[in-house]
Amino acid sequence: MVVSRAFAWWTACVSSSGGGPIVPDYAGANVRGIVPALLAPAAWAHGLPDWMPAPVATAQQAVLLILDGLGWDQLQDHLDLMPTLAGMTGRSIQTVAPTTTATALTSIATGLTPAEHGLIGYRMTLGGEVMNVLRWSVGSQLVRRSLPPADVQPYDPFLGQTVPVVSMAELQDSAFSEAHLRGSRPSGWRATSSIAVEARNQIQSGERFVYCYYPYIDKIAHERGFGPYYEAELRAADEMVADVLATLPSGTVLLVTADHGQVDVGDRIMYPSDDLLSAVTLQSGEGRFRWLHCAPGASDALAEAASEEFGDVAWVVTKDQTLDEHWFGPTMTPAVNARLGDVALAAFAPVSFYEAADSGPFQLVCRHGSLTSAEVNVPLLAALA
Repeated sequence: MVVSRAFAWWTACVSSSGGGPIVPDYAGANVRGIVPALLAPAAWAHGLPDWMPAPVATAQQAVLLILDGLGWDQLQDHLDLMPTLAGMTGRSIQTVAPTTTATALTSIATGLTPAEHGLIGYRMTLGGEVMNVLRWSVGSQLVRRSLPPADVQPYDPFLGQTVPVVSMAELQDSAFSEAHLRGSRPSGWRATSSIAVEARNQIQSGERFVYCYYPYIDKIAHERGFGPYYEAELRAADEMVADVLATLPSGTVLLVTADHGQVDVGDRIMYPSDDLLSAVTLQSGEGRFRWLHCAPGASDALAEAASEEFGDVAWVVTKDQTLDEHWFGPTMTPAVNARLGDVALAAFAPVSFYEAADSGPFQLVCRHGSLTSAEVNVPLLAALA
């Protein structure tokens, strides 16, 4: 597409600032550290990381609520719509790379980096085919039997403890749920109003830790973008948080975080040229973190060509660079390494990279996946009931 003058100005500002990708600090304030901090033996008595909100230290029971898609930047822009969250204690922390639901939720549940757990993108290569991790499918074919979730992601969540998971009932038996939540005790909900009831019931039954998941901020942002529908959803989500906080037994801490933020890309879709695609054997990843796969030995030439085509809107990096800079964590096995592409297009401008196999029934308005502040920084907030 033709880039508008306003968009060109925005891109020039980003480029001239010298800002690079925000590579997650996996040893610091990161979503992968939340569950280990809460579930490790005696963690609440001493040794909590300094980025954990203060209310956690005085509580004996905790509810962790994931608001899918609520980035820190978006929250700061809409604090007036979310007074409950605005009144909680906390800060921004970082999510993982890529900033996508399948990868981040697995890191939250397992406490591992993407390089360790191996669900390293929305769409990743396995055995020469590209698998959609959320759907656990290759094209239209479900592959749960041929690619067992416990083999693809072999690590138990929640430090091996049996944790109540309060999530949408229709997600309970999915292959992705098996991959990142197996061994937990599902407590499915079919209406948002049930989240507070389910969380309270679990805490009252003596559970020390309850995990809750809420998907609709992400869903509305994808389908409607930022605007009145998004703002209405933020108000509804904040009311749900207030309901959970009001319903929990006194002394329980409620923690709220997210898996990633969002960028409004609208119709700013980048279409790789035929010349560039002639050197590409496969594409994986997603719109704002597109992996290009190529023949052995051709990655440097592909990176150079991709930089000439998209260097004004994206960080164009080779797989080796992402590994050297620990984008996915410091330690990666050969099996996980094989799931990556050869050259990554990580958008810093508000654009998405087109690929026919990565298209759904409608065009997504907001997207995520890359390593900008809007996508990487997420809230970690807490309050005592």
